Amino acid sequence: MTYEGVLTKMQTEFQAPIQYYLVFENSFLNLNQLLDKSLEINFVGYQCLNCGKKKKIFRQGFCYDCFMSSAAAGDWIMKPELSTAHLDIEDRDLEYEKRVQLQPHIVYLALSSEVKVGVTRKTQVPTRWIDQGAVQAIPIVEVPNRYLAGITEVALKDHFADKTNWQKMLKNEVPDMDLIAERSKLKSFLPNEVQEYFHPEKEDLYELKFPVLQYPKKVNSLNLDKTANFTGKLTGIKGQYLLFEDGTVFNVRTYEGYVVKLSV
Repeated sequence: MTYEGVLTKMQTEFQAPIQYYLVFENSFLNLNQLLDKSLEINFVGYQCLNCGKKKKIFRQGFCYDCFMSSAAAGDWIMKPELSTAHLDIEDRDLEYEKRVQLQPHIVYLALSSEVKVGVTRKTQVPTRWIDQGAVQAIPIVEVPNRYLAGITEVALKDHFADKTNWQKMLKNEVPDMDLIAERSKLKSFLPNEVQEYFHPEKEDLYELKFPVLQYPKKVNSLNLDKTANFTGKLTGIKGQYLLFEDGTVFNVRTYEGYVVKLSV
């Protein structure tokens, strides 16, 4: 079977284990069914996820022009504390920014390589944690906008990492931590504006199980710009990565906007 289309991040279903899908314009593929089977990936070209033009991808699936102009690629995406829609101040497109920023957001602790703090829209729970390869996650606060989530994350960065060590995550080198206990210690670290949203007594610990037959001992990232054709046996899926028997890992999210042909 052959599938061809523009890569976007894998769609998921929160089951045990997580179910993964690659969705193309006219077809989709349940990747869990390919475990322990050979998969060939061929790089065909580029297609910007924003303008649709066949232009080289710069970041986040966008060509350079779209990345520099689209409201969906503003600095507040990666740095929520820069959000200004609650002040009625526009960055690139105030209508879009209000739609995204002025909705409930979750600040959370996740356990993927170590305990990290992060921010996500409430509608992205638990998808955000699946995408990070977290084996456990727990909300800290639910706040009404992205700015409040951002300043909370900044305050907690002094006490927790804010990035995942992707190599440790893929090798399943995860420490034994009690996220409920970690959350209970946080109240004094929170900004005054979010103290009222802290409810540490909630029983809301998420456990995530990934479809992995074997974890790699060493990892080697597949770079489609350098290696246009790759074939390997799929042995696992974690976060947004495909794991292969020889230690090769492929970050689907990194190659959004790339046109590929997959042969199963």
